[in-house]
Amino acid sequence: MNEIYMEMALKLAENVSGQTSPNPPVGAVLVKEGRIIGMGAHLRAGERHAERVAIDMAGTQAMGADLYVTLEPCSHTGKTTPCADAVIRSGVKHVYVAVSDPNPLVAGQGIDRMRAAGISVTKNLGIDQADKLYEPFFHFIRTKTPHVTMKTAMTIDGKISTSTGDSKWVTSEQARLDVHLLRHTQDAILVGVQTLLNDNPLLTTRLPQGGKHPIRIILDTWLRTPVESQVVQNDEAPTWIFCGNEADRKKQQALQNDHVEVIRMPNPTLYVEDILVELGLRGIMTLLVEGGAAVNASFVKARAIQRVICYVAPKILGGSLSLTSVSGLDPIFMSEAFPLEFQHVEMIGPDIKIIAVPKERG
Repeated sequence: MNEIYMEMALKLAENVSGQTSPNPPVGAVLVKEGRIIGMGAHLRAGERHAERVAIDMAGTQAMGADLYVTLEPCSHTGKTTPCADAVIRSGVKHVYVAVSDPNPLVAGQGIDRMRAAGISVTKNLGIDQADKLYEPFFHFIRTKTPHVTMKTAMTIDGKISTSTGDSKWVTSEQARLDVHLLRHTQDAILVGVQTLLNDNPLLTTRLPQGGKHPIRIILDTWLRTPVESQVVQNDEAPTWIFCGNEADRKKQQALQNDHVEVIRMPNPTLYVEDILVELGLRGIMTLLVEGGAAVNASFVKARAIQRVICYVAPKILGGSLSLTSVSGLDPIFMSEAFPLEFQHVEMIGPDIKIIAVPKERG
């Protein structure tokens, strides 16, 4: 039964994935004498953590109960007081932890504190599922930069648009809905200015019952973003426009408003590595890159991608001038390719969805 209760806790965490940044999503289940007496999830940064929600629900029944929690309870004071102390005060007798917290402020101290108080702690229950859930958080803690997902949609012959830039629509309505579900889980979405000029996208999450809008990131070296573009005029989500240090300052003033910030970088050229460092400093844990071929190429060149999601439509476009998902300099050797390995493949309506991750070079 231990695995079942932990699976429930992991499902609670998965259900709030994307809305807790820069904190990780956490789920907790309290069990006593074979009955679930409390459960909870951390809903957003600054609010009660999952363990506290479950303990508050159980009340005095928590005494002598077993707690199943997806991530090691925190041992430091941030926006809330330490969860490890709350667990100790509750009288819980055994804690099952899916995975330890790599945050240097925790890093085993929560487990040590509970054990020192006489609580039995079992680690790594459901660790495989937890490692997958917390991959973005672990990456963020380790590198101080966002976990990057590059999303593309292409025909079966690898085209993302015609030579004129027409791309409506490469994939089906079902695939486009799946993309909005993906946006809902991400802190920010990034495109290049050419995408704005071609498509004037809104870059929000459009789901039947609503959803979380990611922060809109625009890479625009010379500030060519039109003032009348949707990302400037629409205030449903913040917009951050990155420009080089030689961009027109009058245009910067024209673009900035209550929800638009122009971020002037120190060099004339924008570099992916610098953008990611700045986003990390601003607490962006997950980044969805929906750029065109040039932006995608810059992330590939920087090897700054942790996941690729590709939707493949059952169409052949053809044409030597039709656009592909990644441009850049033409490689000479196949050995120069960015190696990936397929992680998941499924049908989304008539289309195929492929998830791939970087492959470690042997």
